[in-house]
Amino acid sequence: MVYQQPAIALPLTQIQTVAELMPATSGQILYSEYYTGNWHHLPASMRGIYTLIERLTIHFDAIDDPWKLIITSDIPHERGMGSSAAAAVAITRAFFDYYSTPLTTTELLAWANIEETETHRNPSGIDAATVSATEPLWYQKGTSATTFPLNLSGTIVIADTGIKGATKEAILAVKQQLQADGNAQPLIEHLGQLAHQAKAAITANHLTTLGTILNAAHQDLANLNVSSPELDHLVHVARQAGALGAKLTGGGRGGCMLALAKTTAEAQQIAASLRQAGADRTWLQPLKGATIHG
Repeated sequence: MVYQQPAIALPLTQIQTVAELMPATSGQILYSEYYTGNWHHLPASMRGIYTLIERLTIHFDAIDDPWKLIITSDIPHERGMGSSAAAAVAITRAFFDYYSTPLTTTELLAWANIEETETHRNPSGIDAATVSATEPLWYQKGTSATTFPLNLSGTIVIADTGIKGATKEAILAVKQQLQADGNAQPLIEHLGQLAHQAKAAITANHLTTLGTILNAAHQDLANLNVSSPELDHLVHVARQAGALGAKLTGGGRGGCMLALAKTTAEAQQIAASLRQAGADRTWLQPLKGATIHG
């Protein structure tokens, strides 16, 4: 989503963050890949999580309740895949489950926004909405995200470059392009047109068309200096390995890319090629009518 143009966000149900809140004899200990210990001593990089837990314990009048909070996640940190939002959603659900309290989607997003505001200052809300959704989201700045049907077969392959995304650098690059290059605005408008075309392809199960759209979107983003050599390399490898289309995902300048395959078997071959080409990690997301074998 750039400069008022629409965007599509697709929930990745195979890539999860899970939080479990369990009783303990004493203390309030958080267990995670990035920190284990009393949550009051969370590092500054996890300030958003600290603030969310603080507000939740106050809400449930549980400041002194002993518990242990175990967070496990498949989502890489700082790769533009919504890892902080996924953690916020999982933690919120864990507290509401533990204290046997109903939780509406609106309430869930409001709680998640506490963490996201602390972490990102001015979050769009799309990450939290996406990780808590079960259908694709159509999003445009200034309007509420709306869902639409996922009527698509095939399998998505996600690959991590192993490099942290640099969203601020990507935003600055686009801004500089707009100021210096008359070709930048048409590229941005074309990305908006491609989003509309992608929505139609997803709802009509036009896999080949969607692949072509992904390729075109990546080219536009590369021309806007949002991509990186590592992303371009993995996109090229995926296409050579048989992907119908591939593009960067997230904020750009690092992070992850995705590719579209007709079948899970083809997706597995593409994922293997991506790992051989230097991808730090890969995931498969089967879509409607597709299953993972092996």
